[in-house]
Amino acid sequence: MLFFSSPYLDFIRKTALALPAVTEKLCFDTPAFYVTDKLFARLKEDGETLALHSNEREKWIEKDPDTFFITEHYKNYKYVLVTLGNIQPELLEKLLIDAWRNRASAKLCKELDQKQDNSK
Repeated sequence: MLFFSSPYLDFIRKTALALPAVTEKLCFDTPAFYVTDKLFARLKEDGETLALHSNEREKWIEKDPDTFFITEHYKNYKYVLVTLGNIQPELLEKLLIDAWRNRASAKLCKELDQKQDNSK
């Protein structure tokens, strides 16, 4: 387990590592989460912001610009930045799973669907 101090990291780590084929590695010296070597979430250096893969970033930015935003660096990438202090845990969990699905193979998505169906 990597050391990094953030009040949000335990929740992010628990949620992300519960998904199939997820590994945690350092990316720019901060915790990042990958599915089969594809980055889907990374805690930023401030420990208060999460870079999250998203196919709907404009929707989220428009809906809640105090929580969701991008910087010039992310303009050409499918990532949205999330202000962790402004987001409810349930929504963060959903967005982490969505980000994972965006990057995971169809086979892994099916595996997660079956796992979720079995837990109902």
